[in-house]
Amino acid sequence: MGEMKIVEQIKQPIVREMELFEKKFHESMSSKVALLNRITYYIVNRKGKQMRPMFVFLTAKMVSDGNVNERTYRGASVIELIHTATLVHDDVVDDSNRRRGFFSINALWKNKIAVLVGDYLLSKGLLLSIDNGDFDLLKIISVAVREMSEGELLQIEKARRLDITEDVYYEIIRQKTATLIAACCSLGACSVAPESNDVEKMRKFGELIGMAFQIKDDLFDYNDGPIGKPTGIDIKEQKMTLPLIYTLNNCSKEKRKWLINSVKNHNKDKKRVKEVIAFVKESGGLSYAEKRMAAFREEALMILNEYPSSPYKDALTLMVNYVIERKI
Repeated sequence: MGEMKIVEQIKQPIVREMELFEKKFHESMSSKVALLNRITYYIVNRKGKQMRPMFVFLTAKMVSDGNVNERTYRGASVIELIHTATLVHDDVVDDSNRRRGFFSINALWKNKIAVLVGDYLLSKGLLLSIDNGDFDLLKIISVAVREMSEGELLQIEKARRLDITEDVYYEIIRQKTATLIAACCSLGACSVAPESNDVEKMRKFGELIGMAFQIKDDLFDYNDGPIGKPTGIDIKEQKMTLPLIYTLNNCSKEKRKWLINSVKNHNKDKKRVKEVIAFVKESGGLSYAEKRMAAFREEALMILNEYPSSPYKDALTLMVNYVIERKI
């Protein structure tokens, strides 16, 4: 089954909601400033698979026998507005003109505009919640933004020393990647069942998927295949990935020195990067990361199993497996 086929299948029980969401999301971005509208139009049209709103709607429907309401749509819009704001800001920082195959704003307009647009989207998101009295949803989202910022900063602080522990690594990816998916899921639950146990359960569920998602991303760095990022790019960028951390913490002193030196000083040397990849593979770094990823998946599925059978539960199960098996 092709990638898009699976995504279509996951979307099946929320097709109507997703269509309506598109409309509402566009409206939530509009501005009186023509320049802003041109830019936001451009951003919205480079949309990816829309995993985040899908999580919001599927969890909302699973915990409430298939109901969504206006709050659900607003919650999904706010999370997209804020996520888009962080992407726009990332584009300034990363200066990567072709992030994941898109132009970045930075290439077309300069940094100042990108920062202002990011701020504009952020405030639009906050006001959408405040104007409608969705303070519970706003809290979930604001906590996520705080954690994401902390995660990024923690990574910057720790990444210079390549010998971080696995615990620090999990903390970084929990905040950087998992927090946003956790927010989507708890937001979905909270929009239809505020103050229920479902809100925390779904938050945990989203966090577990986010952890698995990031480890899967790490693994892409070590395999050959048609993928968004070229093999070894994390090594070239001196990013800490789980296979590398495991290998560093489980090899001889000499090898460790060689590894750190390779990643720090020889990361542009194609042959050396290939050697690093080979060494991580034979040290069991990949199979260890796969094991950890599978453990997060099992835990996520256990939470889903507490819910009665429904098309939404099936779609979320498919989503969990898709995260682990995706090729892109």
